[in-house]
Amino acid sequence: MKRRDSPIEIGKDRLTIEALVRVAKGQGKITLCPSNEFEAKIDGGAAFLDRTLAEHGGIYGVTTGYGDSCTEIVMPEHYCDLPVHLTRYHGCGLGAYFDKETTRAIMIVRLNTLAQGFSGVSIDLLKYIAFFIEKDILPLIPEEGSVGASGDLTPLSYLAGALIGERDVLYQNKIRPSADVLKELEKPPYRFRPKEAIAIMNGTAVMNAVAALAFHRAQYLAALSCRITAMNSVAIRGNAYHFYKRLFEVKPHPGQMEAARRIRESLREQSAEDRERGIVPERIQDNYSIRCAPHVIGVFYDAADMLRSLIETEMNSANDNPIVDVESRSVYHGGHFYGGHICFAMDALKNIVANISDLMDRQLALMVDVKFNRGLPPNLSGSKESFAYNHGFKAVQIAASAWTAEALKNTMPAGVFSRSTECHNQDKVSMGTIAARDCVRVNCLTAQTLAASLLAATQALYLRLQKEGELSAEALRGVEQTYNEVLSYFTPLEDDRPLDKDLRKTVALIGEGFFSV
Repeated sequence: MKRRDSPIEIGKDRLTIEALVRVAKGQGKITLCPSNEFEAKIDGGAAFLDRTLAEHGGIYGVTTGYGDSCTEIVMPEHYCDLPVHLTRYHGCGLGAYFDKETTRAIMIVRLNTLAQGFSGVSIDLLKYIAFFIEKDILPLIPEEGSVGASGDLTPLSYLAGALIGERDVLYQNKIRPSADVLKELEKPPYRFRPKEAIAIMNGTAVMNAVAALAFHRAQYLAALSCRITAMNSVAIRGNAYHFYKRLFEVKPHPGQMEAARRIRESLREQSAEDRERGIVPERIQDNYSIRCAPHVIGVFYDAADMLRSLIETEMNSANDNPIVDVESRSVYHGGHFYGGHICFAMDALKNIVANISDLMDRQLALMVDVKFNRGLPPNLSGSKESFAYNHGFKAVQIAASAWTAEALKNTMPAGVFSRSTECHNQDKVSMGTIAARDCVRVNCLTAQTLAASLLAATQALYLRLQKEGELSAEALRGVEQTYNEVLSYFTPLEDDRPLDKDLRKTVALIGEGFFSV
């Protein structure tokens, strides 16, 4: 069995979301499969392409111009000039640059798709990309400029351009021309063979990498929201029976049952001792934001296998054009660069995650409102003197509502905004990259809402514990670890103070997966 910390062997191992995230975060490594069979398979595609060009010609993007310009014929002496021009004229991306983690993920995904052996590229190209990954030479890739078919042409041009020394890269935390870094490392700029630039650029690696990272982040947000729900249920003396196993067996959506299990295992059933001490639920039914939490969060767990399958199938596929198949001795002109599956996955995921943000915002609204928080102070203020001018978490709830509103606004499906582009050659496009970027933004906003909710839940539990008889140690036990993790850096609020630094710290820790779930 392969160890979790073993290098990922590109060309042999199936790439998973978890493995990709690990390497993208700098916690693992990749290597190219060293076998002679693998190298022969890759080089066999390049050699077959050379023979086909010599014997037949007529290969899109090799003997022709690109896109609508495919009717323009390129002379053999310019076959190696054509890919360079492809990288240059697509150098028009704008917006922020992808961060280090995402850039690494993009390069790894593209390397893995080329390693499927159907792109007609040489093993030298794969080794060159692997060198960039090994040395952590990160092309500056703009986030904006892709319609998701023909793949991520413009953003991936920044990877292709960096390989030939014509773009800027981030190397050792400094932005430098790629040519200078390659010279320093005594590495000549790469020289593209026919089709190699289009093989890099004409695919789904950017949206695919972003989607994998977004899925991984959403998975943790879903689990954390289950834990926060449990904390809030304890804090408002809620009903543990809302999450009983038998209740969910009569509506057995597996993901919904999983969310209920996670919440239930952080709670406990009400005991006779509690009833004698007066620690009992104050209402037969809690508000929907507590009672229906498994029904909201559970959608993620029910959709997770499908979303994972779409993302992982894409990253382990050949998705450029044309496809070069040595086995059938054919060159297939098709549309595997189309990112529809990733677009659907991301449009679905951002809807699920934004609904979780909405759920957490509604729970936070209950916690600060004396009409619903069952005896907690107004706005969860910890003031011992006056509530008249201490406003506790009032503004935090307003801010969480703003973050949630923005997350919900971003759930508009990107896939319905297809545009006809490039002289109507690309007349139906996926918008997958925009959907994936939307999902990242929704994840970010939801993490902020969860940060606010986590601090508020901790404050509420702290206030209960300050009053004798309001909360037993046994009732706290299931959420105690997370509660203590928050208290390791968060001082419960007494008199009003700015909470932005606490919130930023919490968001950062959520990003690191710090809190027990």
